[in-house]
Amino acid sequence: MTKINVVALGASEHAKVVLDVIEREGKYDVVGLIDTHKPAGGVLAGYPILGAEEVMLAMFQRGEIAGAIIAIGDNWTRYRVVEKIKSNAPDFRFISAIHPSAQIAGRVSIGEGTVIMAGAVINPDSVVGSHCILNTKSSLDHDCVMGDFSSLAPGVTTGGVVRVGDFSAISLGANIIHGKTIGAHTVVGAGALVLTDIPDHCVAYGVPAKVVRERIEGEKYL
Repeated sequence: MTKINVVALGASEHAKVVLDVIEREGKYDVVGLIDTHKPAGGVLAGYPILGAEEVMLAMFQRGEIAGAIIAIGDNWTRYRVVEKIKSNAPDFRFISAIHPSAQIAGRVSIGEGTVIMAGAVINPDSVVGSHCILNTKSSLDHDCVMGDFSSLAPGVTTGGVVRVGDFSAISLGANIIHGKTIGAHTVVGAGALVLTDIPDHCVAYGVPAKVVRERIEGEKYL
């Protein structure tokens, strides 16, 4: 099978995990990394750093790559990168990557640019938006919805019919019981147990999880 040439945006530690997923899936050949904040000529995990987004767009226009994946852990930063690229190249393609050990049930929808890592589980009739992250051994039960640019950290478990809003992050080992909704731009802290709905624009943690403060869009959480 002929592999499709792509690049990965981001040259940090998170990128190493995304690159491993792509390697193991075996569908794409990563020809290099794109990172505005690191000089061209460096190397990460054996891949050359090629330069900033302008280099990638030129490669795309010349037909040297078919698209890219964003290897950046922060939800808001991924969004900002996508918006910048789409404003310059509306037809640019973002690929998704699924580790071969992930378990994806039938009737599951997965948006562009999403990364599903080792041991993740997505059960039937769930919808995963664009540019999401389901990290190592996270579990999304049946009939759940993850909004665009949202993320589940390693070891997160949801019950069925859970809603995670756009840009929201569920941190390490948190658990969300059946039927609950996490609003948009919200962070649920590590180890939390969510027994009630959590609103938009807040930080919540604890057992049971409680809202501890408001949160603005784009606020750092990693």
